[in-house]
Amino acid sequence: MIIPTRLPEYVVAAMVIILAPGPSVLFVIARAIAWGRKTAVFSVAGNVTGAFSLSVFVALGLGPILQRSDLAYIAVQWGGGLYLIYLGIDAIRKRTVHAADMTNQGDVAPSARRSMWDGYWVGALNPKGVVFFAAVLPQFIDRERGSVTSQLILLGGIFAILAFLSDGTWGLLAGTAREWLATDGKRLEKLRATGGVIMIVLGLGVLYSAIVSA
Repeated sequence: MIIPTRLPEYVVAAMVIILAPGPSVLFVIARAIAWGRKTAVFSVAGNVTGAFSLSVFVALGLGPILQRSDLAYIAVQWGGGLYLIYLGIDAIRKRTVHAADMTNQGDVAPSARRSMWDGYWVGALNPKGVVFFAAVLPQFIDRERGSVTSQLILLGGIFAILAFLSDGTWGLLAGTAREWLATDGKRLEKLRATGGVIMIVLGLGVLYSAIVSA
């Protein structure tokens, strides 16, 4: 197994994107507010499984291309950086709508299997995850050491473990403070706006890296 030399830096970058309140985090918090900690934890389990599936899909499709083409590597960085900035701006602009959606989850709690299934698709189709795996993650691989695909899968697995620990904590905390969060939509709006700002900063960081490495 090839261990990228920039693994410690990758862990820091992964934690930044994981902790940013994006679609996955807000999904888990919404479940915790509506139905409690048990539903939130099962949702997290499905979510990180979906995220890892997404990382493998990206690695198998993108890995061989990045290993052969410098142009593709730069293009992915620029495209991903710009899209992260767009997602951040969109999160800030629509924070009120997102906050309202989080407190309107329905009255009947889903089963454990349903919670995991719903979580899986949120993780697999998370646009923030797509951008991270396609644009941010390749910056931490060592192309000269070979097997870009295996390095991408390894980093994707590490991301899934970190996401489970972080999102699970979000879910447990939100489940404990569910009444406090649900009674004031402004708190949820601020949470969403904070996530938007973090995504914008991360997007700018990706663009800066693309410019420096060009």
